[in-house]
Amino acid sequence: MKVLVVDNERGFASILADHLTSRKITAESVYSGKEALSCIPHFKPDVIVLDLQMPDMSGLEVLSRVKDTDPAIEVILLTGNASFDAGIACMQLGAFDYIFKPVDLDELITHISNAYHKKMRGE
Repeated sequence: MKVLVVDNERGFASILADHLTSRKITAESVYSGKEALSCIPHFKPDVIVLDLQMPDMSGLEVLSRVKDTDPAIEVILLTGNASFDAGIACMQLGAFDYIFKPVDLDELITHISNAYHKKMRGE
C-alpha cells in the first residue's frame, strides 16, 4: 500500500507518514496541493490523506484534479474547520471519507486501510 499525506502542517504530515512507515506502509508527505499533484505521477499512491485547507489551493481542487487524472486513487479529506457543505462537496467529488481533526492516528489508519481495500476490490 502506498499513501501520500498532504498537509501544510509539516509536523502532522511527517508524523503521520512516519507512523504509516512504522507499520510497513510506504508513505510520503508533501506540504501543498501543488506538491501533491506533482508527486502523484511518480509516487503512484493508492490512498491520499489530504488536508482540506491549504494556502496554495483547496483540498477540493486537489481532489477534483486527482479524480480527473486517476479516479481509482482513494482520497480521505481532513479538516480542522468542520463544514457540512464542504463534506457534501468532498463526497460528491468522489472522496472516500471526510474526517475532522484532531484525529486518532490508529483510527485514521483504519480509514486508510478501508480505502485501500475498496480500491483493490475495484469498487
